[in-house]
Amino acid sequence: MNEDNRKLIWKFIQETGDKLQPRLKPSPFHPKGRNAYAHIALSVKEQFGYSYKEIEDREFEAVKNYINFLLESSD
Repeated sequence: MNEDNRKLIWKFIQETGDKLQPRLKPSPFHPKGRNAYAHIALSVKEQFGYSYKEIEDREFEAVKNYINFLLESSD
């Protein structure tokens, strides 16, 4: 992904992470609390097989849609 798109995706991850943070359930693996940004980034990597920085530019909208899906499915 080019640098401009990487920055846009990271900003989107941050905005979505801020909304997702209070919805994340506690985990014994994260005694100080879960990190919503890391949760989203890892989920993107698991879904697409690459970190958000390595995904092709043509997948930009698909990544945004998936991040939205993560937020919507957290209810």
